Amino acid sequence: MRIGIDVGGTNTDAALIGDGGEVLATVKSPTTEDVTGGVAAALAGLGATQVSAVMIGTTHFVNALVEAARLEPVAAVRLGLPATAALPPMVDWPERLRKVVEGASYLCHGGHEYDGTPISELDPEELRRVAADIRARGLRSVAISSVFSPVSDSSERRAAEILAAELGQEAHLSLSCEIGRVGLLARENATIVNAALRPLAERAVAAFSQALKVAGIDAPLFLSQNDGTLMDLSRATRYPVATFASGPTNSMRGAAYLSGLTDCAVVDIGGTTSDVGILVGGFPREASGEAMVAEVRTNFRIPDVLSIGIGGGSLVAEDGSVGPRSVGYRLPEEALVFGGGTLTATDLAVAAGHADVGDPSLVAGLDPARPLKLIAERVADAVDRMRTSSDPLPVVLVGGGSILIRELPGFEDVRRPDHYAVANAVGAAIAQVGGEVDRVFSGPRDTVLAEAKAEAVARAERAGAREGSVRIADVEEVPLAYLPGDATRIRVKAVGDLDLEKINA
Repeated sequence: MRIGIDVGGTNTDAALIGDGGEVLATVKSPTTEDVTGGVAAALAGLGATQVSAVMIGTTHFVNALVEAARLEPVAAVRLGLPATAALPPMVDWPERLRKVVEGASYLCHGGHEYDGTPISELDPEELRRVAADIRARGLRSVAISSVFSPVSDSSERRAAEILAAELGQEAHLSLSCEIGRVGLLARENATIVNAALRPLAERAVAAFSQALKVAGIDAPLFLSQNDGTLMDLSRATRYPVATFASGPTNSMRGAAYLSGLTDCAVVDIGGTTSDVGILVGGFPREASGEAMVAEVRTNFRIPDVLSIGIGGGSLVAEDGSVGPRSVGYRLPEEALVFGGGTLTATDLAVAAGHADVGDPSLVAGLDPARPLKLIAERVADAVDRMRTSSDPLPVVLVGGGSILIRELPGFEDVRRPDHYAVANAVGAAIAQVGGEVDRVFSGPRDTVLAEAKAEAVARAERAGAREGSVRIADVEEVPLAYLPGDATRIRVKAVGDLDLEKINA
């Protein structure tokens, strides 16, 4: 059996999945500030201790960035001189975040051209001087970026060796070649964010582990990533940015599992927002370019999700419009059906007979038809904006707020599967192990494609996938016509089943 947990801002959802893939038990528990309490309560609610693995998805790290809280000052080291001097690190960050995260910035020699040709030679003495200044400032988190490091990571690796030797074991080093894609500023931003979150990641992972001990569970613990795959605790501690979109991703993966569909639109309706995404081959369609996270431009893997301000706690105006303001976690106190004085979307669903929560007699005189129609139209419009063709598209509704919708105009196949309210936890429990390659290759197409696929499979197996279970889930080729040497940017994603014997070995 497996346990999947999704730690949200309001509730911590948990699901117990049997050996045959059936959902055996589910529970919702309020999220606590220390994380441990909410997770421990959810685990206790499931009542299972003999399990093979526990998978957790969390918004803990992205919330810290959005709130500009619990972040560590970062020393940003960029390798690229004499190039790149015009735009220093964090040049495009919002001021409030920059004040919290910016410890110091250093421009050093190194880096490569698109074809792997060095821009300049790495200068070890220069890096030792940088290390001395970092040490003098008392900084512990270091972000290392280099021009075209996805093509050649030698500059970053060598710089990391020098800085690690000078700074000691207390320093946390984040390398951009391990985090982002082609595009220096966005990749550097993602690396700085990762470095700022490293100490928090250590504390959060320790809290999750402690919660398992409190619940009496002795099983491997994993965190879910942005692409719906898993990572172990050591990787989660090193790469907290890889968890940023695990919430919506888990919901979409859970929706696919519960509905039996692999290609569909998923609408996850919570207390405040509705997140709309597209599943392709059972995995969320990824954003094609750069992603804005807390107003910071990044380019790591993240699903393509459209959010609108409609949820179960959304306020209903006198003209019948709903949202974007919401009572959020105060719904059990403020909604009319719970004896409060605020008209919310949940009250509309109860008045229409879509849900049986609270006291229906308190909304007996309410006419919900027009507001619910407007909600359905707005959600349908959001789904329509996310689709890429006019072909029929099934829509799966999940999340506690999905009680607001019965039909969507323009979509004939609308489903709300069993256990829809905890689809996010189910998605975490069924997550697989993945490996991805995204870099520029040069050479004959068939040769470089085979090389990229083999590398992606090897990365998945190193991450804990069972040999023989790994398959290629996605391949993207972008010929770079303006570059010589048959240069092609290739992105390959491989996924496989978790090999618990390998993990426990």
